[in-house]
Amino acid sequence: MKTRQLGELEVSALGLGCMSMSQSYGEANRRESERTLHRALDIGYTFLDTASLYGLGHNETLLGEVLPARRNEFIVASKCGIVDRDGKRAIDCTPENVKKTCEDSLRRLNTDVIDLYYLHRRDFNVPIEESVGALADCVSAGKIRAIGLSECSSTTIRKAHNEHPICAVQSEYSLWSREPENKVFDCCRELGIGFVPFSPLGRGFLTGVITGMSALGDDDMRHTMPRFLGENFKQNFKQLADLREIAASNSCTLAQLALAWVLAQDPNFVPIPGTKHTKYAEENAQAAQLSISNEELTRVGKVFSGDSVYGDRYAKSHMISLDPEET
Repeated sequence: MKTRQLGELEVSALGLGCMSMSQSYGEANRRESERTLHRALDIGYTFLDTASLYGLGHNETLLGEVLPARRNEFIVASKCGIVDRDGKRAIDCTPENVKKTCEDSLRRLNTDVIDLYYLHRRDFNVPIEESVGALADCVSAGKIRAIGLSECSSTTIRKAHNEHPICAVQSEYSLWSREPENKVFDCCRELGIGFVPFSPLGRGFLTGVITGMSALGDDDMRHTMPRFLGENFKQNFKQLADLREIAASNSCTLAQLALAWVLAQDPNFVPIPGTKHTKYAEENAQAAQLSISNEELTRVGKVFSGDSVYGDRYAKSHMISLDPEET
């Protein structure tokens, strides 16, 4: 697979999001997860994304147990700052928690250094400079190589970057999630910060595989997301018809088309589609090899553009944890 520059890190054009191997999208099979991780490295993925939150440590432990002999073959990114307290999600980016979580992540990942360590969300009770300062201490101690932010506004990014150079910003970005186009992209380009689109397949919706919610398990997180519910789902699903036509004319799948569009937005964007299945890791990798005309990609970008998406990304309880742009 071709590589791209993510700040100071050189990584594969596509990364592998590992969360679903531990939580949120139905039960995972351990053996298939192991096969997927090894197959991903075999076909050229060199960027693996996890977090201390995923499976409450399970996901980092999985990578640490499955890939110790191949540690020099990949860049690993993890995250700190979201914690579970008595079954409830909370954000804690105090310097004490940042440093403690880093130590825990190192142990679970079975590694001496984490290549890229993000603040998973901004903590509105802690100045961003203090949280980034704690990560900077981890850099100085040789525990992490680079610092990242997740779902932060351009204002927060600038404040953080003034404290310590930020390597990458990770935010949801896909055909139906365009918020970073507002100010974040310009900010990252100006400061030389890489951008990592997560959920570039719209949490599976843009693959066209999900034709109804009844096929998803009761514990699947998409049951809580307005875009997947009721009339919103029906209206959003209708819009996939235009994408199916374009995909067919380019002899690719809907997933590959959606990824090709994200990849084409900037030569150094590194999307991280998540999967727990070998076949999808292989399918997604082929998107990096597609050659689709600019005219066709423009057509793709007009689907779900503007206000044509029905429903918010998250339920209100999660939306309030995001860091909106100042108006």
